[in-house]
Amino acid sequence: MPNQYGRPVTEEDYQRVRELHALGMGLNAIAREIDRAQRTVSVIAAELGLTFDTSMTEEATRARVAQLAALRADTALDLHLDALRLTQQMWEPAVVFNFGGKDNTFASREVQEPPAVDKKALMSAAGIALEKSLKLVPPADDSGAEDAQSMLGKLMAGLKAVYDEAADEEAEGESP
Repeated sequence: MPNQYGRPVTEEDYQRVRELHALGMGLNAIAREIDRAQRTVSVIAAELGLTFDTSMTEEATRARVAQLAALRADTALDLHLDALRLTQQMWEPAVVFNFGGKDNTFASREVQEPPAVDKKALMSAAGIALEKSLKLVPPADDSGAEDAQSMLGKLMAGLKAVYDEAADEEAEGESP
């Protein structure tokens, strides 16, 4: 089988792959050692019935996936904070300005809060930030609804017990 450089694979290549594999070397290390492409070493190993330990690769992949999840969570938090800052700007003093006129003049003035059109733009930007944040890290399915129902159920049972007790006491007071 010719490799990418046109150099045919030899019996010596097969023997070296077998020996280096027996020493516990990985595919990439063998490819560097015998100066062959990784694909060539992979094909030789497959023809020889050799397999490589992928546990380190799997562990590295799991670590990378965890890193990406953490970055998504950080980005989602940043987007939520951006949305908060944008919505706060709707109620803070702002500067409105205009360019124009035949002399292309600039005019500005400070206002107590942004005009409605600017508030709409701020709200739209905040909404987009929140939407993107929720796509990165969707909220958990368990919203605590079950706990709230349990608490409300206990509260209702307690109120009913107090009501029943008060009704019993009132009924006892009415008897001759």
